[in-house]
Amino acid sequence: MNIVLLGPPGAGKGTQAKRIEKALGLVQLSTGDMLRAAVAAGSEVGKKAKAVMEAGKLVSDDILIAMISDRIGEADCKNGFILDGFPRTVAQAEALDKMLGARGLKLDHVIEMQVDDAALVERISGRYSCKDCGAVYHDKTKPTKVAGKCDSCGSANMVRRPDDKADTVAARLKAYHDQTAPIIPYYRAKGALKVVDGMADMDVVTAAIAKVLGKPIAAI
Repeated sequence: MNIVLLGPPGAGKGTQAKRIEKALGLVQLSTGDMLRAAVAAGSEVGKKAKAVMEAGKLVSDDILIAMISDRIGEADCKNGFILDGFPRTVAQAEALDKMLGARGLKLDHVIEMQVDDAALVERISGRYSCKDCGAVYHDKTKPTKVAGKCDSCGSANMVRRPDDKADTVAARLKAYHDQTAPIIPYYRAKGALKVVDGMADMDVVTAAIAKVLGKPIAAI
């Protein structure tokens, strides 16, 4: 089973991909991880990618598709894969379909985790965590019992990720809508798109995805 998860940054694609991966024996593929692995392995694609990155340029779609093609040919992908964060453009979606077709494969499911932008900004920008133990909190939905003190370890060392600032999140959402959202109608026109409510509780989202896939997925 080959799956693409779509949705803006912070929609929870990574969490759901890990649950699907564990439940169905699929492999979660990250283009960033694949790039690093290809470069480290010194593969033909890795050499091309390294040269481009060392020149301070963006890796081309051709290189990314070739890298994905190599990766899904490996033994651990025999049951299928999950892509989250790729494709990002219609051109990449078309190239991915062409490559899969050449390998006698196809995408079985394209799932959009639909979110409300304003609610997502609030969800992400309100997050903070304990630097000492990693416990995660939220200003509105899960504040610490004692202000500024971790419920788990008692530390007062609370931090917020720079990427979680409201203006940063808003900018990332705009980039998603400008660049990636156009692939939604592309997949809808192909009859491949299914939509789930990405703003629901994580376990509810997992259940909705399981229904789309027709397979049980346990929360982890």
